[in-house]
Amino acid sequence: MKMRVSAVQYHLHTISSFEEFAAQVEHYVKVAQEFEADFVLFPELFTTQLMSIGDENGKALPIEALPSFTEAYRDLFQGLAQQTGMHLIGGTHITSEGDKLFNTAFLFYPDGRIGEQKKLHITPTEVKEWGMGAGDSLQVFDTDKGRIAILVCYDVEFPEIVRMARARGADVLFAPSCTDDRHGFHRVRYTCHARTIENQIYVVTTGTVGALPTVDFMRGNFGQAAVITPNDVPFPPKGILVEGEINGDMVVTADLDLSLLAVVRERGSVTTWRDRRTDLYTDWS
Repeated sequence: MKMRVSAVQYHLHTISSFEEFAAQVEHYVKVAQEFEADFVLFPELFTTQLMSIGDENGKALPIEALPSFTEAYRDLFQGLAQQTGMHLIGGTHITSEGDKLFNTAFLFYPDGRIGEQKKLHITPTEVKEWGMGAGDSLQVFDTDKGRIAILVCYDVEFPEIVRMARARGADVLFAPSCTDDRHGFHRVRYTCHARTIENQIYVVTTGTVGALPTVDFMRGNFGQAAVITPNDVPFPPKGILVEGEINGDMVVTADLDLSLLAVVRERGSVTTWRDRRTDLYTDWS
């Protein structure tokens, strides 16, 4: 089984309407469609661009305003997924339940279905500045191209949750991210590489680029998309199928051969998934 994946380095800039946002999203989707992608990944928190629309005084909208765009956001991505026949992972969008905000990833299927995965591990800034709540369950998604999981940015820095996704059959992990400097970017990037080695899976990641000068905590972005493989003979030596230009406005695309994962799990140079010492430590299934 093979799947073609595209990852969007989404360029954040000030906009004046939801229609501008929708046009930018559609542009990236059409680029991926021209490359006949099966899956398209957008970054974490890219819908904070909607905050730059501002209020009647020209001040950026607060984070609490983003859930009011949820219906329009879902309709946009659901329609594009159905029109193009691609699976769209709409980065993350801020949703609300009661008086609590959540950083929620969405999977839009070509047949109109919508899956959700709340971010499970919340950074100190998200807690302190935005009062963000944490999700309480891991979802694994079946698609006609394979079984996938979506873990958001900070989530990928915790090996246990990725072990759980692999134990439940996920072969591809999508990791939308948003980091504001090199330190944060490399924390996510290095741990994505570690997760491919530990679990013998593919990881597709991307981040926001550009800036929102009026939006607090979104003024700086440092991002790069990458499609990352285990470090073994069937794959590139550095474990990178493709990567974008750092902080560039672009889409990258690569083909994933899922059959190669079965090969390396069975008879690779190392067999890290098979060789887990579950007699010594918990099997996160």
